[in-house]
Amino acid sequence: MKIKLNNKVKYIFVTGGVLSSLGKGIAAASIGSLLECSGLRITLLKLDPYINIDPGTMNPLQHGEVFVTDDGAETDLDLGHYERFTKATMRRVNNITAGRIYHNVIQKERRGEYLGSTVQVIPHITDEIKSHIREVGKDVDVVICEVGGTVGDIESLPFLEAIRQFRFDVKSKNILYVHLTLVPYIKASGELKTKPTQHSVQKMREIGIQPDILLCRTEQKLANKLKEKIALFCNVEVDSVITAMDVKNIYEVPISLEKEGLAEIIVSKLGLSVEKPNLGPWERVVQGLSKPKSGEVDIAVVGKYVDLQDSYKSLTEALIHGGISNDVRVNIHWLDAGALEDGEGLSDLNRYNGILVPGGFGERGIEGKIKAIQYARENKVPFFGICLGMHCAVIEFARSVVQLRKANSAEFAPNTPDPVIDLLYDQDIKGDKGGTMRLGEYCCQLRKNSNAFKAYGVREVFERHRHRYEFNNRYRIQLEEAGLKFSGLSPNGNLVEIIELESHPWFLAGQFHPEFKSSPMEPHPLFAAFIAHSRLRKNGEHTE
Repeated sequence: MKIKLNNKVKYIFVTGGVLSSLGKGIAAASIGSLLECSGLRITLLKLDPYINIDPGTMNPLQHGEVFVTDDGAETDLDLGHYERFTKATMRRVNNITAGRIYHNVIQKERRGEYLGSTVQVIPHITDEIKSHIREVGKDVDVVICEVGGTVGDIESLPFLEAIRQFRFDVKSKNILYVHLTLVPYIKASGELKTKPTQHSVQKMREIGIQPDILLCRTEQKLANKLKEKIALFCNVEVDSVITAMDVKNIYEVPISLEKEGLAEIIVSKLGLSVEKPNLGPWERVVQGLSKPKSGEVDIAVVGKYVDLQDSYKSLTEALIHGGISNDVRVNIHWLDAGALEDGEGLSDLNRYNGILVPGGFGERGIEGKIKAIQYARENKVPFFGICLGMHCAVIEFARSVVQLRKANSAEFAPNTPDPVIDLLYDQDIKGDKGGTMRLGEYCCQLRKNSNAFKAYGVREVFERHRHRYEFNNRYRIQLEEAGLKFSGLSPNGNLVEIIELESHPWFLAGQFHPEFKSSPMEPHPLFAAFIAHSRLRKNGEHTE
């Protein structure tokens, strides 16, 4: 198939109006998937309006998950959607914040790069934003750029001004503005209301941006008469008013949007000539999720940030992917680790087919996680620990099996006599909190006789990290002799990456975050294995 391009990168800008959490990230990722399924090379960029340099120091209960890329960038959770929906690999350059933009401009001013000019939002801030948009456009056909926040927010104005100017920098034939808005259903009157969409587009036009396509988030399909009304008042073509229906799971969105003809509209407006997108893989994913042939499993996630499940967004999706690979529905049960600290409710863990303890930072809820892990170990419940979950598993084993009663992590108890988890070498964390971690992709070598090797099927894997503390090698021989298997190590053997238990059907914990590399098309091997063993337990097939 030959793709005819105008010898220029095409740019699609995705904005949102009315309210937050409408799903701009999913919309942008779905557009990327549709174009990729049509044979185009795409990448995505998230512009975030907050002043933080990156979300690395932000509370997960405020901002949600921090997604880590291969090159060690701490980024917005929408980059996780981008990687799960497309084959594009996200890097540091694919997420830029207002804080980073202002930081870069101030550094240039201090170096004298502006030659004495008065530094202003226009042109200096907007030029910096535009240079980042251009930077991600190398070696691709289309850049899909999502602007965070909601139109009308004061923080978003420099970004919206930059994308307004961008039309004149690269010519209008190479630019497309997609605006996601809300068409609410008012139950009392039994009507869908278009006024919020009208006002949102009006605000965009005041800024100087005329949307080319409207994605109308709604509970019900938009009738043609309603689309005609929106088109008339918002100055767009009727065919470009797209019903963005609520769906049962996010992986239905590309299919739903394609039923509205979105891909054809986009490629037509951008002057591209491509084939109709092949959505067969998405249809198989949706089919597997809606009608699993092998039943369901119940998984307990014992975490610290369960009040905002976006804190564990990649984890949630990776568990679902594990279900897809096993043809089962995964029911996720969120348990507050703090509520388990006094021991109450531990017996209720027996109702679950698997227990997962995810990552996190800080002392709160640690003892509850340790108690949950002890229950999983003693009762032969499939267990999966991630990052902090591995730390807690090591602490529990050291205390309960090796009888190091005061074993702990130096993160929570700096004066513990047995710091089985400690800082990497002589690492000092008194400086900036965002610059002291092992971040990004690292190599891990697996022992052949291990559950990890059975899952991956290869001796060497690469996984993403986000942590400060490591297993303390002073205790390696002592714990190994007691039955803790170190099945994954760094290439030089100095860093413990994966631990397992010999005397357990499936007890595995890793220092890294495997959820960041899972997708519906390619479920992560460890999640697939965890769900497989949880299914065996549910069916009474687990060997003790």
